[in-house]
Amino acid sequence: MTRVLITGTAGFIGFHLAKLLLAEGFRVHGYDGMTDYYDVKLKQKRHAMLLQNERFSTTEGMLEDEALFWSVAEEFKPDVIVHLAAQAGVRYSLENPRAYLDSNVIGTFNVMEAARKLKVQHLLMASTSSVYGANEEMPFRETDKADTQLTIYAATKKANESMAHSYAHLWALPTTMFRFFTVYGPWGRPDLALFKFVDAILDRRPIDIYNHGDMYRDFTYVDDLVHGIRLLIDTPPKRPIEGEDVNEGDSLSPVAPFRIVNIGNSEKVRLLDFVDAIERELGVKAIRNYMDIQPGDVPATWANAELLQRLTGYCPETDIRDGIATFVKWFREYYDK
Repeated sequence: MTRVLITGTAGFIGFHLAKLLLAEGFRVHGYDGMTDYYDVKLKQKRHAMLLQNERFSTTEGMLEDEALFWSVAEEFKPDVIVHLAAQAGVRYSLENPRAYLDSNVIGTFNVMEAARKLKVQHLLMASTSSVYGANEEMPFRETDKADTQLTIYAATKKANESMAHSYAHLWALPTTMFRFFTVYGPWGRPDLALFKFVDAILDRRPIDIYNHGDMYRDFTYVDDLVHGIRLLIDTPPKRPIEGEDVNEGDSLSPVAPFRIVNIGNSEKVRLLDFVDAIERELGVKAIRNYMDIQPGDVPATWANAELLQRLTGYCPETDIRDGIATFVKWFREYYDK
């Protein structure tokens, strides 16, 4: 039975990934700090659901606590580590940048150290589409240069990629970084657009629409995302043989078993169309508060997911209307609205 240690299992994506792996018969141990960045009750409910499966166990602790994380990893002896825990949120990074350094840099280093010491078969870690920063050529490809991050959140994630490459090179540690694109779905984070919009519209409160709605996002349904991660678990990168050419479009490092993979829907959706779809599903018109773009925000994201499809045969494809409908159904049931 494959043993997978997942950081961030009380979080949105970690919860869905753990649920999928448990359904497939994996043994999963979760590690989560249960921070109060958003409603802790939501996190506790996710963990309570996972704990109904006897093959799931969990530890509550911060990634910055090196001794605790190492003791957990050493005892569990994972075959694979999937590192999803992070201080999230582009906008919050403007208010509390130090939290991102502590969690996303120091915490990630502790995860990499544990993976190195335990010689895991595959280390997979979350990055973000935000690392593309000021890049304007789209769709974004993993092989594009990405040196113009616009927030400390994005900068810490780019740092994670560089740190991970060095460990993959030095210790022959198979490592895959995935760049997520605007994930949404049931059990989502309250600070994400879909959650905030649905909550406000049902309560007849205004919604803030930045850049006057002239924003585009590659919305990726959470089940599609974790299915992509699941398939990548079985696809650890291998260091190329000296003199061997890396296939065009492949982000595989020429000197390390290291690869970056976009996981996105490969379709950019205008924010105003997104709001229209929510209104249709709710049967309620939004009160729209049009605003200027916020510092650190980018006008558009759009993934080229050809590498994911080439590696796994899979490409996310959930239509935005279907994904919104599923979220709204969950939201109404969970909050009795």
